[in-house]
Amino acid sequence: MAGTCSTLCLILITLFIPPLGVFMISGCGVDFWINLLLTILGYLPGHVHAFYLEYVYYHRRRQDPMTRATQRPAPGVYSERIQNGGHSNRNYGTV
Repeated sequence: MAGTCSTLCLILITLFIPPLGVFMISGCGVDFWINLLLTILGYLPGHVHAFYLEYVYYHRRRQDPMTRATQRPAPGVYSERIQNGGHSNRNYGTV
């Protein structure tokens, strides 16, 4: 339930302020700055870009870690956090 609520809140935030929605999933990286520029240039391109990033993020978040590791990077996504669905690639504690 908490995952659904946070997803809906993120979608509502992205509807009104697309760069803020991107910032919440990617941080202050290249994807955020691209989305801010697209939103300044035109409100619709900012929305399309933001919802694409959120789609990639949540799609990869649901995948099995082994499937996610073998998958090619999504085109136009520069944030490692979005590419990995919020999961880390690092294997801490393994030898």
